[in-house]
Amino acid sequence: MKYVRLFLLSAILSIVALAVQAQSARLKAANKQFENLAYVNAARAYEDFLRLDKKKDPAEVQEAYTKLGYSYRALQDTKNAERIYADLIREFPETDSKNYLYYAQALAANGKYRDSQKLYSKYGEKQNEDLRGRKFTVSYMDMNRFFQDSSSYKVEFLPVNSRQADFSPMYYQNGLAFVSARDETGPVKRVFGWNQTPFLDLYFYPDTAELQNNAELAARAASLGGSNATADAVELAPVEEKSLSKTELFSRTLNTKYHEGPMTFFKDQSRIIFTRNNTAKGKGGKSNDGIRKLKLYIAENAKGSWQKVEELPFCSNDYSVGHPALSPDDTKLYFVSDMPGGFGGTDIYVVEFKDGQWSSPVNMGKEINTEGNEMFPFVDENSNLYFSSDGHEGLGGLDLFYAELREGIAFKGVQNMGYPINSEKDDFGLITTKNRTSGYFSSNRKRGVSDDNIYSFRRTCKQLNIFVYDAKTSEPIAVADVRVIKAGVNQDLRFTGVDGKTGFCVDANVDYEFKAIKEGYSPNSIRFSTMTQSERPVMTVSIYLEKSENTLVKGTVKTEVNQQPAPGVTVTLRNDKDKSEQQVVTGTDGKYEFEMKPGAPYTLTTQKNRYTANSEQIPKMKAGKNPKLIEKQQGIYGEGDVFELKNIYYDYNKFFIRPDAARELDHLAVLLKKYPEMKIELRSHTDSRANDAYNLQLSTYRARATVDYLVNHGIDPSRLDAQGYGETEILNGCTDEVACPESKHQKNRRTEFKIVSVQ
Repeated sequence: MKYVRLFLLSAILSIVALAVQAQSARLKAANKQFENLAYVNAARAYEDFLRLDKKKDPAEVQEAYTKLGYSYRALQDTKNAERIYADLIREFPETDSKNYLYYAQALAANGKYRDSQKLYSKYGEKQNEDLRGRKFTVSYMDMNRFFQDSSSYKVEFLPVNSRQADFSPMYYQNGLAFVSARDETGPVKRVFGWNQTPFLDLYFYPDTAELQNNAELAARAASLGGSNATADAVELAPVEEKSLSKTELFSRTLNTKYHEGPMTFFKDQSRIIFTRNNTAKGKGGKSNDGIRKLKLYIAENAKGSWQKVEELPFCSNDYSVGHPALSPDDTKLYFVSDMPGGFGGTDIYVVEFKDGQWSSPVNMGKEINTEGNEMFPFVDENSNLYFSSDGHEGLGGLDLFYAELREGIAFKGVQNMGYPINSEKDDFGLITTKNRTSGYFSSNRKRGVSDDNIYSFRRTCKQLNIFVYDAKTSEPIAVADVRVIKAGVNQDLRFTGVDGKTGFCVDANVDYEFKAIKEGYSPNSIRFSTMTQSERPVMTVSIYLEKSENTLVKGTVKTEVNQQPAPGVTVTLRNDKDKSEQQVVTGTDGKYEFEMKPGAPYTLTTQKNRYTANSEQIPKMKAGKNPKLIEKQQGIYGEGDVFELKNIYYDYNKFFIRPDAARELDHLAVLLKKYPEMKIELRSHTDSRANDAYNLQLSTYRARATVDYLVNHGIDPSRLDAQGYGETEILNGCTDEVACPESKHQKNRRTEFKIVSVQ
C-alpha cells in the first residue's frame, strides 16, 4: 500500500511519455492499464509485451521498461523494480535521471547499499540540484550511525495484524485506532484497482495492555517455532485469532466506500480529524486529472456516534491533504500535502487552530522537507516531531525521523531513529510516549504477514548514574537538584537520594549537560556525550559542589490563563554590574535555576514569542548576609488567551458598570498599564431572556460601557475593541425555554477580555 499511503496519484504524470507513431497492440493494452492506475494488470501486460513481441521498436521498449519499473515501484515490489531498472539503465543509459534515483532506492530497499551508493552517485552527477544524490552517496560510506542505538529497542510484531495492510496506529481511549485494508464484510468485496486490495477503513482495538501481552506471547511462540515460516504460522495462529476477533470497525458513519486513512484526536477525544478521499459526487469530486484527491475532515462524537463530518477549509480538489497530527495543546495541526510550492513530492505543513478558526498552511521548511516525500507526522507530549521520509538519509524506503522543535523550528535538524525502528523497507506512522519509552509504528519489513503491519516497541534504559558530592569532604549530598540541559533547554529534573545518587536514561547521539544545584553550594555542571557508544550497561559520572555564600534564584514560569507551567520561555538573569548573563529555556515543568553573586544588582527577564515579556529587578546582596535561596514565580499572558472578569456582572436589562464591577476593571487597567503594547477585545454577554437581536444590542452596549470605563482611567482607546455576543455563548445551558433560577442567569451576564496582541 506504499503509494496509496503516499497518495501521489498525480505522480504518474511525471513519467516520461515517449512518443511512438504506431504502438503495438500489447503495448497499447499495457498503457491503458497504466493510465487507469491498475498497476498489477499493467505490470503483467508490460512483461508480456517485452517477452512476446518479436519485432519491438527501441522507443517502445524504453517506454515499457520505464512504466514497468514504475508499476513495480508503485506495488512495492522492490525486487522486480530492481531487475527492471537494471535492464532499463543497461540498455538505455541516457534514460531520464529519475530512473537512476528509482534504481538506487530499489537497491537500498533490497539491502544492497554499496550498489545503491554507486547509483546515487550517478544520479548526483546527472541531477545537481537534487541533494539526495550527494547525501546518500556519503551516508552509505559508513552505515554504523544507523545502528548505534539498536540494542536499546525491542520491537515486536502485533497479533492484531491481518493478511492485508494494517498501519498508522493512533492512541484512542484505552486502545488503538488504525487503518486497515482487511476484507470487508458482506457479499460484495470492493477492491482498489491500483493493487487489487480492499479499500482502506478505520478500525479499533480496545485494549493496548492486552494487545501488548498478546504480542509478548506471540514473540515467545515465534521463538519456539524457529525460523521456519510454517512453524511460526502454527504457533501464532491462536494468538492472532484472539486479537483479530476483538478488532472492530472504528465507526460505520466515518467509513465509506472510498479510502479512510490516518487520523488524529483532540486532547479530550471528543473530535477527530481524519483522511478520506474527496466524497463530492460526480466531476466535482475529482481533480482536473480525473483523480479523487485526499482531504482532511473533522467530526464530533455525539453520544458515542461520530457526527457533523466537515471538510477542513484548506483542502482542495486539485491536490491531496492528509496524515493529520495535533500538537498536545490542540493549537497546531501538522499534515502532509503535495500542494504546489513544496520542496518535493509530499511535504509536511502546519496550520494554527484558534477560536474555531484555521490559519493558512505554512510549509515546515527545508530542515524537515526534502526533494523526496515527508509524511506521517506525529507530535509527542513535548511538542517534538516524528515523521517518515525517503528524502533524508536512511536505510531504505521510508525511514522514521525525529526533530526537536523550538518555536516550531527544527533547531537541531533531524535525526534518523536507526535500526531496528528503521529497516531497509518502509517504516512509518510512529506514535510514542513522552520520552519515547514505548510506542507503535508501521512497517512492511519481511517479518510481516503481508504488506504493511503494526509493530510495538519498547526502549530499554541506557542507565547513567550521577553522584553529587561535597568537593571538600567527598561526602554525598542528599536532596540536590540535578537538571538535564540539552542545547540550552531544560529537560528532566531529578533529586539525589541519601547516597547522593540519581539516574537518567540517556539517548544515543546526544550531547548532554547535567547541572547539580543545592542551597549553600555553587552550582556545577558536567558534560556527557553519547556520540560514541559505551559497551557498559550502566555508566557513572560524578559532580562535586563547593560551599558558597552565593544566592540561588529558582522559580516557575506559568501561563496566567490557566496557571500551567510554560515551556519554551527564555529566562535570563543579568548581572547589572559586570553585564554577564545566565540564560536557559524552560522545559515542560516551566522551572529555572540560577546563581547570584553578592555585591551586584540583577535583572530577571522572561521572554517568549507572542507572550508578554516580564522584567524584574533583584537588589544586590551583601556578602555573608544574603539568603541562600530566592524563589520567584513569573506569570505570562499570551495572544488569544481569554480571561473572565470574575465580578463584572450586570443588573437585568442594564448596561451600567456596578460598583463591584469597577474594582475588577481597576485591576485590568493596572494590567494594561504594565503592558503598554497589549491590545485586548472586551467581550460582553447576556443571558437568554429577551429576543436575540435585543440581547446582541444590549451586550454591545455593555462592552462599550466597559471600554469607556477603561478609557476614563487612562487607557488608549486604540488598544480596546468592544464586541457584544448576546446570548450566543451561554455557559450553563440556560438557553431559551429552559427554566433557570436568577443566580444561573446572572452567570451569563458577564464580560471577558481576550488578548489580541502583546507587541
